[in-house]
Amino acid sequence: MQQIQWYPGHMAKTRRLIEENLKLIDIVVEILDARVPFSGRNPSFNSILKNKPRLIVLNKYDLADAERCRIWIEWYENRGIPVLPISCTTGAGISKIPQAIRSVLKEKIQRDQEKGLNRSIKIMMVGIPNVGKSTLINRLAGKASAKTGDRPGVTTGKQWIRLKDGIELLDTPGILPPKFENQQIAKNLAYTGAIKDEIMNIELLSYSLLEYLRDNYPQELCTRYKLTADISELPGYELLEMIGKKRGFVISGGEIDTERAANMVIDELRSCKIGKITLEIPEDFLAENQNN
Repeated sequence: MQQIQWYPGHMAKTRRLIEENLKLIDIVVEILDARVPFSGRNPSFNSILKNKPRLIVLNKYDLADAERCRIWIEWYENRGIPVLPISCTTGAGISKIPQAIRSVLKEKIQRDQEKGLNRSIKIMMVGIPNVGKSTLINRLAGKASAKTGDRPGVTTGKQWIRLKDGIELLDTPGILPPKFENQQIAKNLAYTGAIKDEIMNIELLSYSLLEYLRDNYPQELCTRYKLTADISELPGYELLEMIGKKRGFVISGGEIDTERAANMVIDELRSCKIGKITLEIPEDFLAENQNN
């Protein structure tokens, strides 16, 4: 499997921006992709954000495995970080965010009220690229306040946005770590589109994805691609060829167009056509979890 690395210059700039503005903020809202609830966290956020109150918003919940999401919500809440599952696509759960923020800041709000202060709540929203952050901000603001796109790296600078319910929000660009020590985390991010496809070998990526689905979601995989043979021992490249043949991706000489098949598999994972998939559980990252 190729080694996945990522070194865009604006990531360092974004880290400085977050650190410089943290003192202005009451709470950090960290938006995660429910399909990668651990891989989708920048590991440097813990050191950057220090002890700032935090709320995790688990976006794309409608695309994810509900039981695995329940396990992750419990895991984070056991570590003192409240979690709110939402969907930016359907709007589910979004109206609960202001209430959840006020719940986390309950004691601070009460102290301010006792002093006769009626300050707006200032929040910073952080997350990796392509997690739906700008779409969420626009839904909260009720207008197109933040730039959105279906590719990583659309938001390029900080933006202050006034929301309803006395909340002001500081948007920041998506930020990935400068390198990936754990290649499984890198692959999970690539599967879900947080890393630009242009730097990936999509065929190699599809091999490892198909092997993961073979081991964790075999019924969904077989149903989607009408696989009737025993796939339990098949390597990723054979699974890809089977799928390509089933879909009629045959080129001259009877050869399977595996590049086309690979792109289709990745696209269909992202669009939930294979099924509601979450690509990890806490036990997958025991060493990392001990430090989080």
